[in-house]
Amino acid sequence: MSTAISSITGADPAQAAAAAGQTLTQANFLQLLVTQMSSQDPLNPESDTDFAAQLAQFSALQQSQAMSQDMSILQANSMMGEIVTVAPAGASAPVTGQVSAVQIQSGTPVVVVNGQTYSLSQVTAISPPVSTPAATSTTTQTSN
Repeated sequence: MSTAISSITGADPAQAAAAAGQTLTQANFLQLLVTQMSSQDPLNPESDTDFAAQLAQFSALQQSQAMSQDMSILQANSMMGEIVTVAPAGASAPVTGQVSAVQIQSGTPVVVVNGQTYSLSQVTAISPPVSTPAATSTTTQTSN
């Protein structure tokens, strides 16, 4: 069972662009690693430490991506209740409003402003909400 490498290197740009949107899972990486090990030159094999280093690098990359996603979620959650200005895609005028909700769409956080969802990259400004002073009631007491 061998995998043809030519199908990867000989891909046209459209296929390469479609493949760029896909993510490499750990199972895919291990499959590639097994293919690499079975296809190596028997007279000049790679050392086992090289394979272990590749696996460690892939694990570190996965952890970094997970941490980046968690940080994006925390950043979006910190915008709850804040007044933001967003630059909508395809629109000329920026939109300003209060963040009323945070949603996760396809693993990516988005903020809801004026009923519309926007990605974090569309947020151009953040300011604290304008608070109105609390109404105070004063009672005057007169004595006779």
